[in-house]
Amino acid sequence: MSEHDEHDHPSAWGPHDWHHGAPHNSWSPLIMSIGIGIFLFMLAGAFSNGVYDASYVPMVLVGILVIFCGLIVWWRQDMSFDGHYEPLARGVPFKNIQIRKVAMWIFLMSEMMVFTSLFTTYIRYRTGIENCQTIFERGDWIAQGYTVEAGEAINCFEPASALISTSWFHIAPGAINTFALIISSFTIVQALRYAKMPVGTIDEDVRRKRIYRYLGSTWFLACLFLTLKLIEWFVGFTLPDFLAEFNHGHTHIASLYEEGYLINAEHYHRHDGSWHDPVTGATMLADIRVSASTFYVTTGTHGLHVALGIIGLTYMTFKAWTGGYTPDNAVSIEYFGLYWHFVDLVWVLVFPFFYLY
Repeated sequence: MSEHDEHDHPSAWGPHDWHHGAPHNSWSPLIMSIGIGIFLFMLAGAFSNGVYDASYVPMVLVGILVIFCGLIVWWRQDMSFDGHYEPLARGVPFKNIQIRKVAMWIFLMSEMMVFTSLFTTYIRYRTGIENCQTIFERGDWIAQGYTVEAGEAINCFEPASALISTSWFHIAPGAINTFALIISSFTIVQALRYAKMPVGTIDEDVRRKRIYRYLGSTWFLACLFLTLKLIEWFVGFTLPDFLAEFNHGHTHIASLYEEGYLINAEHYHRHDGSWHDPVTGATMLADIRVSASTFYVTTGTHGLHVALGIIGLTYMTFKAWTGGYTPDNAVSIEYFGLYWHFVDLVWVLVFPFFYLY
């Protein structure tokens, strides 16, 4: 694919000559917008009214493919960015600040609104809907017929922490993830530190290796986060026999899926038998769709941000491996670092709110 069109202008498909400004003729934003639209509409159709429809899956995959095509165009143009084009804002309150940094600040402010709405929704439901354990201990659910035997469920709030905080091993994935993201903030700062070192103060091959190793470490920690999240949600894990005594005599750590903690759990009861009344032999049945939905939407939205970070880190690590970062264009790592620190900070709030409280 040619680097210039028939009029000798930089190609809309990249790479780009940044000495002449930003690639205003880039096809990347349009391609990614179309891909995101296809993905979101088809994903919504696949789970319409809480019913899964597999016929939408091929178009969901098409949307993802289109998004990646747009990313490839974007990355192809960015690979040639050498720092020569970094315009500054002219008006207050951002005068003389890089426009890309201002854009990242505004984006992160919008992200703050998203997560603030999710946190406040959780708090509203957590305080406004009676806790399932409180209802069980009160005991009137038996007379009202909210039992497994009767098949009627009472609407109550069952926080995920009621399952996760039952033992240290249930908490372990979330705790490890907390440390992983905190460490990843350090590694991204180190990558930026070496990228910004003035020419002549460090060997260029050493600079290249340090940057891609630190970015690669950040990528690894982000992948570890998502892996542990999937284990916690869907897989679970098994402990060695000698650790069973520290987990109430059990060696298997059940996933939330195995526990039945799902967004469509309108007939839920704890599998450990803690909602069983020994006198009547009845087991309380609860509708926990609200509590499960607030948990999965909030932690899932954060997980999506981590996944997007992994995509960006994949490209950045490759660019660093090719020696693409210098003091002149190190700001690209800085801008991504702002996003990554925000993702880390959100998790530091999510973990105690949803896993311990």
